[in-house]
Amino acid sequence: MSRSAKNSRKSSSGRRGQPRGRGPAANKGSYSRGGSSGDAKPGGGRQRRRPDGLGGDQVEGRQAVRELLLAGNRPVREVLIADETEGSHSPGSSEILYDIEVLAQELGVAVHRVSRKRLQAEARTESNQGVVARAGQLAEADFDALAADPNAFLLVLDGVTDPGNLGAILRTAECAGVTGVVIGRHRAVRVTPTVTKTAAGAVEHVPLAMVAGVPNAISQLNEAGVSTVGLDESGDQSVFELPPELSRPVALVLGAEGKGLGQLSRKRVGTVAAIPLFGQLNSLNVSTACAVACFEMVRIRQKTVD
Repeated sequence: MSRSAKNSRKSSSGRRGQPRGRGPAANKGSYSRGGSSGDAKPGGGRQRRRPDGLGGDQVEGRQAVRELLLAGNRPVREVLIADETEGSHSPGSSEILYDIEVLAQELGVAVHRVSRKRLQAEARTESNQGVVARAGQLAEADFDALAADPNAFLLVLDGVTDPGNLGAILRTAECAGVTGVVIGRHRAVRVTPTVTKTAAGAVEHVPLAMVAGVPNAISQLNEAGVSTVGLDESGDQSVFELPPELSRPVALVLGAEGKGLGQLSRKRVGTVAAIPLFGQLNSLNVSTACAVACFEMVRIRQKTVD
């Protein structure tokens, strides 16, 4: 692997490979707002059948494609690069594109230079940065195995349908050291190209499990001794006041855009917590709420270890 490819573990927001950790509330808001961006291009486009599994077979965006090749978790069939993309031949002008080409060559993956018009026709997002890869679908993680981990740090998504939100949640999850994300098999978004682009490679590292029903999965987690904490505006407890004993093993449960936690999920979580809000708005986007809660849990978990 090239030196630049080896060094590509550095991200724009910080260094990879760092050790992972596993007052009364004011206004309490819901954590559900956020439109549905989808993966359809403006003006229409080809309709694609919803995948039976997690999806993820088309990866778009430079960081996401590089991480796909670096991780080596699934087969990659080909990489398409827009021929006009600056730096596709020179390591000095675009390190990420150079890494992609070097990694693909070392892995025996075909790289095709195509016109930008052709690439846009093949892409499913507008923000593909001139790079598209086709790969095997993501493998589903085993839910029971995730629940059995004594240091489990899980996210359970109760009906998140916006690809941008799921991508942002997965990126946060990876950076926070989350050990697995659980999504419902029905009424939930799969790993679409928008998800892979927004997640910036996190889909290659965060185990994803699909369950038939989220409420039943919460009950199973409770039975397995995992503390389940639901985020909801009606929570009587601030997320910043959670007791340390809830932190290992733990599952944070987040609700859907617009509706928040489902009634059955809310009844089954062990604790309902709210994020205190102090402004005029009464809600946070679900991915933003996820980031707040995840890193508060990281703080608690690190404190219990120290």
